[in-house]
This record gives sequence, structure tokens and C-alpha cells, in this order.
Amino acid sequence: MSSLLLLTSSLQPSADVLPGLSLLGHQVKILPAEGSALLEAPDSDLLLVDGRQDLAQARDLCRLIRTTGTDIPVLLIATEGGLAVVSHDWGMDDVVLHTCGPAELEARIKLAIGRNSAAREASDPEAHVIRSGEVVVDDATYTAKIGGRPLDLTFKEFELLKFLAQHPGRVFSRQQLLQEVWGYDYFGGTRTVDVHVRRLRAKLGPENETLIGTVRNVGYRFVLPSKNNEAAADGARLTPSPRLGADA
Repeated sequence: MSSLLLLTSSLQPSADVLPGLSLLGHQVKILPAEGSALLEAPDSDLLLVDGRQDLAQARDLCRLIRTTGTDIPVLLIATEGGLAVVSHDWGMDDVVLHTCGPAELEARIKLAIGRNSAAREASDPEAHVIRSGEVVVDDATYTAKIGGRPLDLTFKEFELLKFLAQHPGRVFSRQQLLQEVWGYDYFGGTRTVDVHVRRLRAKLGPENETLIGTVRNVGYRFVLPSKNNEAAADGARLTPSPRLGADA
């Protein structure tokens, strides 16, 4: 599940602007299609710019987004008639028809975000390394460590840990985790998630199993240790143990 930002001047909900989006599990935030809206825009994985009604304004907005220095991928929403005038120098990464189906839209979103991630990795050797607390996940070598200790994980356990560690604190339902980790073509039940979480906790060890937190009646989240807990743990490590036979 990705975090998407939809820039539109329409008063319609996102399901009417881009119907296929309502059938996907992404988090969508809607803001006015204005440059000033970008100043307070939340962090997102991808921007959608509505160009159905005013393509010239959408073009200017795409170009403005690029002048801000952001590297977030931009998808322009256009009508079939608007495709005839769309140009590569508008600053967007891709164009989607407002009538496109959910499968095509999901593919275009994943490709745009994937290309962006690949470009970041090419410029930053550490871009593929995810660090959350003492958990380190290397997406390039498919290895994971906790406090420097290697974890012997299956492929799905690795993917589950990686996904949760990428979004610390965010709660995901079992169904969302099935879609993100196992994929939309997986027909197993949500109990699969519970089984993998239990195995993953066992491999993290008793002292770290609480990193995968359960939110009752909702799902799971990755829990970063609080600063107070970390300080207490550091203090315990630094406090010398009493010697046997020492005077009371």
C-alpha cells in the first residue's frame, strides 16, 4: 500500500476523478490543484495531477512540481482527447486515462514508484537498506539483521519484515498485508499472515518479538522502542553486575 497525493480542483471524491483508484488499497490524500497546496503537502510516494478539465493548469502544475526539486513520481490524469496534446516536457513521469481500470492503474503506480526507487539506489548505495531501530533490512542482498545478529528468514518472512519496517508505526490489516506481501493473486486466507507473524516473532527472539505489535481487531504494525525503554536498556547494559561474595 502506497501513500498517494491527488491534486485536483474538482469537488468530486477521488473515486469519481479516477474510478479505478477506489478499488485499490492505497492511502489517498486530496489537495487543491494549486502550487500553494504543495507547501503543506504530507509526505507521499506518488503525486496524481487531475488534468481532465483544465489540461493547461495541470501542465503548469506538473512543471511547478519539478521546479521544487522533489523527485516524487508524478502521474497526470487525462481524458482521451487530452492525450493528443500531452508532451514529454511537461514534467510528469507518466499519463493515465481517467477511465483506466484498477489493474492498469496499479501497474503504472508500481512502475513509477519502482523507477524512482531504482534511481535513488543508483545515486545512493545505502538507499536499498532499511533501518528501523536495531532492525536492518538489505533489499539488495535479501538479508536482515537485528542488533547485528543475522536472521534466518524465509522469502515471505523477509518480505513481511521489510514491509513493516518500511512503515514504522503504521497499522496494516491482515488483508492489506496479504495484498502487499503476497500479492493480489494470492487466494489464501488471512490466517497466513498470523502464522508468518508468529514465526517472525520467534526468529526475532523473546527480547525483540514486541517489535511486531498486534492492534486488536485491526492487524499489525512495526513498533519502534521508545526512547525511555532504550535508555533503560542502555543503562542496564552499562550497570556492572555485583560480584559473587562481595560485601553487602
